[in-house]
Amino acid sequence: MEASVFMRCRLFQGLPEAKLPPLLEQLHAYRRSYEKGRPVYRVGDTAHALCILLSGGVTIERDDAWGNKTILDHIGPGAVFAETYACVPGTPMMVSAVAAEPSEVLFLPMDRLLAPAGRKDSGRGILLRNLLDVTARKNLTLTRKIFHTTPKSLRGRLLSYLSAQAVQNGCDTFDIPFDRQQLADYLGADRSALSNELSKIRRDGLLSFRKNHFVLHRK
Repeated sequence: MEASVFMRCRLFQGLPEAKLPPLLEQLHAYRRSYEKGRPVYRVGDTAHALCILLSGGVTIERDDAWGNKTILDHIGPGAVFAETYACVPGTPMMVSAVAAEPSEVLFLPMDRLLAPAGRKDSGRGILLRNLLDVTARKNLTLTRKIFHTTPKSLRGRLLSYLSAQAVQNGCDTFDIPFDRQQLADYLGADRSALSNELSKIRRDGLLSFRKNHFVLHRK
């Protein structure tokens, strides 16, 4: 495993590097590889382990009974996912986690993580504190999505999302993690309508873009 991945993973922050291998062994951690388009978890599955993306990319998405897709998030290496469902054993997942590209995932069985620690804590206390931080940040992410999908107009949703991306990047020039179809799914819009609206916003001088690279032009 690349050390840089663990440096980016909030779950392992504050954990001495020397403690990591024995801790993963104690937790019965294991890895699996996924080809593009293959689900890590499907809607209706029950998660017994939280997941850490080691390489590649994963989209968190939901399909309704008629096949309409909504993308909730796109995550990269070092990100944690499925932790909420893993903390509530037996709860069917309401979303799917799908490899957006060839990916490798590390699984940490939740029953091992939550088991009572022995007299000598190997680092699980740090992981549990960090897990609370990860969960709180996920709640913020969901709150942002609510903000972006609340405006009635597609223009309002696009401007809300792109404004937030500028704030998160600390710059009016940035790349977004979605292609056009993924962005349309994220905002609950038709792809053609979204592309047309982006072109109108560009003609109005509010932004310029090429593929997933955007520049906001403030008045």
